[in-house]
Amino acid sequence: MWRDKIVALALLMLACGECFCTEPTSPAILPAGDMQKKAQAACTRCHDSSIIVQQRLSRAAWTKEVDKMVKWGAILNPSDRDPLIEYFSTNFPPEKTPYVPPRSARAKH
Repeated sequence: MWRDKIVALALLMLACGECFCTEPTSPAILPAGDMQKKAQAACTRCHDSSIIVQQRLSRAAWTKEVDKMVKWGAILNPSDRDPLIEYFSTNFPPEKTPYVPPRSARAKH
């Protein structure tokens, strides 16, 4: 019975192939600055930079976020911690205009 369901789902996915495909997105570009490359090296090993550029956090919240990511395995030299927090706090503060993701040409609404 479960095999029939898997086969049916696979056939549905093949029949609607374009429905399940998405265009690849290019990663968001982090702002230029002394910490840009270090942010890319430490953060984008695990997630796309678009996760970062859409954030609007206070310095305290960025501090918690950076510390959490380091605990989760982000590789960051301890001497880069405070400069990275400053980089994020300066470029993605709460008062910055909200992030608006780019729309795909294929989106139909």
